[in-house]
Amino acid sequence: MSRHTTDKFLWMLGGIGLGAGVALLFAPKSGRETRRDISRMAREGRDRVAETGDEVMDRGRKVYAQGKHAVDEAIEFVDRGRRAVLG
Repeated sequence: MSRHTTDKFLWMLGGIGLGAGVALLFAPKSGRETRRDISRMAREGRDRVAETGDEVMDRGRKVYAQGKHAVDEAIEFVDRGRRAVLG
């Protein structure tokens, strides 16, 4: 994910959290219900962030593996060329 995309995603999460917090403050519920809702939403948010983190890590591992494979092939190509030139 590019830095710009990451920044936009973080701002979106912050906006969602802020909007949810304001909505809860003005909701006609008891304190106990509000605390339960906040707790539930925090757990759901944590789970979503963990899932997104896992997806990003998986994507990163794939990109790393592809890059490593390309570098290994390039090194092998250079070594073959060196052996061909040096005899």
